[in-house]
Amino acid sequence: MNQSNDKYCISVSNLRKEYGRNKVALDNISFNVEYGKVFGFLGPNGAGKSTTIKILTTLLNPTSGTSHVFGKDITKHAMEIKKKIGVVSQQPSSENNLTVERALDLYGLLWGIEGRKRKDKVNEIIDSFDLQEIRYTKNDELSIGQKRRVQVAREFIHEMDLLFLDEPTVGLDPSARRMLLDYIKNQVKSGLTVFFTTHIMEEAEYLCDELAIINRGRIIAFDTPDGLKHKYSENNIIELKIKDITASSILPMIKTIAIDSQIEIDGLYGFKINSLNSQQVLTKIIESLTKNNIKIESIEIKSPSLEEVFLDIVNDKK
Repeated sequence: MNQSNDKYCISVSNLRKEYGRNKVALDNISFNVEYGKVFGFLGPNGAGKSTTIKILTTLLNPTSGTSHVFGKDITKHAMEIKKKIGVVSQQPSSENNLTVERALDLYGLLWGIEGRKRKDKVNEIIDSFDLQEIRYTKNDELSIGQKRRVQVAREFIHEMDLLFLDEPTVGLDPSARRMLLDYIKNQVKSGLTVFFTTHIMEEAEYLCDELAIINRGRIIAFDTPDGLKHKYSENNIIELKIKDITASSILPMIKTIAIDSQIEIDGLYGFKINSLNSQQVLTKIIESLTKNNIKIESIEIKSPSLEEVFLDIVNDKK
């Protein structure tokens, strides 16, 4: 993959998009994407994700602000940028009368890939995306998941330095989803940069090097997946199970220890305790249980998932 001398593959500064007087789709957002990284762009529906992609792929003009791709201003070098990027949008492909093989071949032809090289590339993509069984099937006979798999696969026909993926796994079963994510990871190892949107937090955590969370046109959080969980997760959950005595019988004692915590009885012998100072609370609980000769079956402290953190961030910022 070729890289510009510019430090960032994508650089956005105070980007704004207005529709009329009352609709602000993007409210002066700024971020950078490094070369050879997967950048996750997360947010609820209508947050501004697709608008951002349309601007960065030169399909939509911003109201104000600047955006550079490969170090070049997107408003001045649109054609040059388009030659080096790939885009998988949420819009379905329209080659209904073509077989999968023919659609891939035609896409390669449109990108100027010649003869034998194009044929080899089509075969490679069919193998990589497990499309052998539907190779000669027409697009309008495919399932929704199969159509999506072909739509994503065809973008890898041509050489590119930057790939925009707008919720690429929608409609895919778990096996196809994991295959796609692993394929993307391997391409990134070869230098590809990826701009990735998804509603599935497990995907973001598995694939992305950095994440930005956008809500109502504003970026409200930016960090690595682990960094976001550490920075924005205030509470940890203590899962505690005891022996020979019911949880309800010692609930009053637990309440006196975990004063500012949310306490839930979990089954006959268990507790789930949502606590801000989980380690201190747990230490006091263990001391009290030991003092009262109450046996402990198991203890586990669980941090919030990325999905829980995402929901907390978005809800707090609404």
